[in-house]
Amino acid sequence: MKRVIILLSISLSLCYMMLGAQGRPIGNDSSTPLHLFTPAYPVPYGVATQASVKATTDKILAYLNTTTPARLENRQTHEPVSDYKLIDANTQLVRGDFRLASYEWGVTYSGMLKMAQITGDITYSRYVMERMDFLAAIAPDFKTMVDNGTSIDTQMNQILNPHALDDAGAVCAAMIRTAKTLDKTSVYRTLIDNYMEYILHKEIRLNDGTYARNRPFRNTVWLDDMYMSLPALAEYTSYTGDISYAEEAARQILLFRDKLFVTEKGLFRHGWVQDMNPHPVYHWGRANGWAILAICDVLDILAESSNRSEILSLLQAHLAGIAACQSGSGFWHQLLDRNDSYLETSCTAIFTYCLAHAVCEGWVSAEIYGPIAMLGWQAISTKITPEGRVEGTCVGTGMGFDPAFYYHRPISASAAHGYGPTLLAGAEIIRLLNQQFPKLNDSAVQFYQTQQPANAPIFSEE
Repeated sequence: MKRVIILLSISLSLCYMMLGAQGRPIGNDSSTPLHLFTPAYPVPYGVATQASVKATTDKILAYLNTTTPARLENRQTHEPVSDYKLIDANTQLVRGDFRLASYEWGVTYSGMLKMAQITGDITYSRYVMERMDFLAAIAPDFKTMVDNGTSIDTQMNQILNPHALDDAGAVCAAMIRTAKTLDKTSVYRTLIDNYMEYILHKEIRLNDGTYARNRPFRNTVWLDDMYMSLPALAEYTSYTGDISYAEEAARQILLFRDKLFVTEKGLFRHGWVQDMNPHPVYHWGRANGWAILAICDVLDILAESSNRSEILSLLQAHLAGIAACQSGSGFWHQLLDRNDSYLETSCTAIFTYCLAHAVCEGWVSAEIYGPIAMLGWQAISTKITPEGRVEGTCVGTGMGFDPAFYYHRPISASAAHGYGPTLLAGAEIIRLLNQQFPKLNDSAVQFYQTQQPANAPIFSEE
């Protein structure tokens, strides 16, 4: 016993000598194995497990299941309306924490479907089906009131009378995915076709056909609109069998590229205004996320065509630009190329998904981009509260022409934009772990295509 105490005392003394008063290693390379000390990483460093990733997304699912009810009520008395024959001008959707048919929730539905597909957990797809079925069931009665000139609940009016791509594209894409996955084509067809009517024929376009808005100036192209339109177009091809919709999505990608992609940085600017010269250059994180997510979604469906290789090259250039901007904590910044802007969760989640997805699809190197995606997930995991709220997300953001506008946008766990991207990221990280064999090699995360059983540095003698 005395010998054990002596050895322990010697070990503690050595540790103290090596760490010093501030906990930092001291000494020199001859006397101290400095490379063995664990750095003070700001987020967990290493390889996440499939179980830990799903445990994180399960928290989000549990939270959203209880805070986004699919029910009707009387707006004045808040009495429930369970008989849809009783729907009238005073009937509204019960107000949960988030809206059931916002573009943010379109992304959330897609994230839920992806989780169900990759993990086999139908609780996620059930969440989507219950809410989509609900909206499809009540829509005809609200539509009758609209046709009769009666004012209806604002959330239902957004579904039936979309006035922007935000109202239509993301939800439409998710609805088509749900219809295909859960055999709901006939149930959702009316709503899908209504959304597509807006996307195809009613949204403002430039003379060359690029989707645009008259906000904040006439003929302004928003990077966000790549996601608010193009995945729905691509999915409509898989829904109808008509390749022209996916080809239009591909054409739009190149139109957006020509106006918004800054080649020397590998990043998109947030906006392009037809009558401005030069055009504003602010590389807002989440807008770049919407762009690369749209490109991934279109590539998933676009068959071999004259544009595919060009779009794939754009994806690879954009991923390289994004990877170069990742912070040492794994997060990306609100303005990607300005390291004094804050670290933001939703863009980090979108980039993590797209990096992992591109690796899984064989579009980019696992060895290069796998560790970046894994670090992104480790960062995101620190922003999920025990009750399943996603923190650190920038609220809804318009277009600005000065840095202060972007630097000081508020962040909130109530910002709906963080939930869908986090579910997408979690699902694709699980898929990545199914395909690759990442592990720590000489203290760094490395990705291998086969299992590496050694615990010592791998290939150290080669």
